Amino acid sequence: MVGAGASGRLGELAGKLGCQSLLLMTDKGVEAAGLLESALAALKKAGMAVQVYSDVQADPPEAVVQSAVEAARACRADGIIGLGGGSSMDVAKLVALLAPGNEHLEEIYGVGMAKGPRLPLILVPTTAGTGSEVTPISIVTTGENEKKGVVSPVLIPDWAVLDPELTLALPPSVTAATGIDAMVHAIEAYTSKRLKNPVSDCLAREALRLLFNNIHTACRQGTNIEARQNMLLGAMLAGMAFTNAPVAGVHALAYPVGARFHVPHGLSNSLVLPAVLRFNAPVASGLYAELADIVVPGAKGSADEKAALLAQRLSGLPVELGLPTRLAEVGIGEHDLAALADDAMKQTRLLVNNPREIGYYDALAIYGEAL
Repeated sequence: MVGAGASGRLGELAGKLGCQSLLLMTDKGVEAAGLLESALAALKKAGMAVQVYSDVQADPPEAVVQSAVEAARACRADGIIGLGGGSSMDVAKLVALLAPGNEHLEEIYGVGMAKGPRLPLILVPTTAGTGSEVTPISIVTTGENEKKGVVSPVLIPDWAVLDPELTLALPPSVTAATGIDAMVHAIEAYTSKRLKNPVSDCLAREALRLLFNNIHTACRQGTNIEARQNMLLGAMLAGMAFTNAPVAGVHALAYPVGARFHVPHGLSNSLVLPAVLRFNAPVASGLYAELADIVVPGAKGSADEKAALLAQRLSGLPVELGLPTRLAEVGIGEHDLAALADDAMKQTRLLVNNPREIGYYDALAIYGEAL
């Protein structure tokens, strides 16, 4: 469901799913910003019992997931709503799956390990970035510095609700970082070594077009409802694209940055994107040239030259939007690069999708270029 005020119809949607007692997953920032008001009013008007769990953290650790599962069981939730950024939606997916008690978190990491069934699930993004509202993926921080994914079709929600009114107050920096995150989803889906297909290609190209053509307006004119809705649509389409053709090297190298240094996921992607594009160019220049036509209209030259223009244009985007552009700006030093490269090598689920093989020394060089 897409449109301004769409979150005001959550009671109707929950009713269609047969729910009467709901747990709404979110974080303290979303709650403090008043973004729950429309949703809670709609649910209560429909006669739903609603409990709010607002202890979700960015890059949620396993303990938060388990705590939220216990909250769902305590209120006898028969439906779950995730309203917030990617972390809130990722936790909501896992709570819907784990609350019935048929599966255990430590046993479902990886692809296809989670079987279900799950509770009814509605996801409502408040950022235009992760696309989590339409993906079968949930990312959890395990231990101190590692992230693992649960990947299963059972995590795809019953309803995704895109309400641009919920994104109007997003600061420009968050709008920029999450928007670039969504662009990375589109770019990596379009160039994915495994499972790339005509459907994911169409989704990725349209996602990149919507995102690139609206991100400046969304950052500079935050209350522009059309730009905000286009950003949400672009992020959703990018989510659909990488559901079909999975992400790769950018994400594999971004995850350790987020896990070790608590850098927001979108910004982590933004920081390593240009270096990964340049690394991949020798084998992916033809595909990058096709994407260059979207972000550099009228681009001329060979495939290699257009691929270089794509990397150059995307390198300049964070500068224009006021984001950090170097790993050093988020507290990372040269002495940290070896540990980051070690961690990146553990992201085998993602590395296998990269158009060019990334080994340890390749990762070390990419981080060094991004430093």
